[in-house]
Amino acid sequence: MSASITITRAGPLATVQDYGRPGALVHGISASGPMDRAAFVRGTALAETSATSGIEITQAGLAFTYAGPDMAAAFTGGVFALSIDGQKTDWEAVHILHDGAEVDIKPGAAGNYGYVRFAAEIGVPLVMGSRSTNLIVGVGGSAGRALAAGDRLDLVSAEPYKAPMLAAMPHTANQPIRFVWGIHADNFDPLIRNAFLEATFKISTRLDRMGVRLDDVTGVFSRTQILSLVSDAIVPGDIQILGDGTPIVLMRDHQPTGGYPRIGTVVTADIDRFSQLRPGAEVRFATVTVAHADALRSGRAF
Repeated sequence: MSASITITRAGPLATVQDYGRPGALVHGISASGPMDRAAFVRGTALAETSATSGIEITQAGLAFTYAGPDMAAAFTGGVFALSIDGQKTDWEAVHILHDGAEVDIKPGAAGNYGYVRFAAEIGVPLVMGSRSTNLIVGVGGSAGRALAAGDRLDLVSAEPYKAPMLAAMPHTANQPIRFVWGIHADNFDPLIRNAFLEATFKISTRLDRMGVRLDDVTGVFSRTQILSLVSDAIVPGDIQILGDGTPIVLMRDHQPTGGYPRIGTVVTADIDRFSQLRPGAEVRFATVTVAHADALRSGRAF
C-alpha cells in the first residue's frame, strides 16, 4: 500500500526541504536547506530513517491527513502545539501515524520553524541534486513554491537508519550570537565596531528564509557612511548593513552576491539558534576568532 499526505492547511512559507544543494552558488542559487539544521537532524534520529527530506513549517503551523500503512513521523524544532486525530500530544517527539490520521500543528510558545520528518522520502523530484525548495528562484520541492491546501505528497519508502541524537537547543535570546569579523569590517570606524558589540538589537517583523532584518534601536549604524562596493559572493550568516543603516542577517535562501558591506558573519554553530528568535526578541553579538568558530562547528568547543 502506498503512502501519502494531503495538506489541509498550510501556514505561509511551509516548504519541502532536505540538506540543500551546496555548491550551487556558482550557478547563482543558494544552498537552501532547513533554517534550523540541528532540529532537522533530530528528526532523522527520532524517525530512524535514511530519508533526507521533510517539511519545514513556520509559526502558523500546518495540517494534513495521512494515508497508508503505519508510519513513524517525527516533529521537531521550535515549540508548537501538536494534535493527532484531535488528541493533543507531545512535540519534539516521534509518533506512529495510522491510515486516515489527521495531524494538526498550531502555533506554540517559541521558535519560528518546525519540522515534520517521516520514515520515508517525500516524493518530489530532485533538482540539481536536492529536493529543497528555494522560493527565491522557484526551484525544488513542490514546483518551487510553498505548500498549499490541497497539495498531495507521496511518501516513498526509505531504509531504516539509526542516527545519533542531537540535543535540542533552548530558544533563548539571553546568550549573544557569536560571529567573526567580516571582510568589510575595516570599512566601519572602530567606534562603530565597538558600539556594535555593546548594543542590543531586536528581531524585526521583516524576516524570511532570505534574511532577518534587525531593529537598530540605539542607532549604531544611523550615521554610518555607507561605501559603494563591488558585488561579491555572500554566505549564510553574513551581517550586511543596508544603505539606510539597517542590519540584516542573511539566511539559507540568500541572494548569491551583495553590494553592501558585511561587518561580520554569524558562526555556523549559532545560525540555528538565531533563526528561531521571534520578532521582538533582543539579540546581542559577540566576536570570536575563526579558529574558535571552526572548533564550535566541529564540536571541539561550546
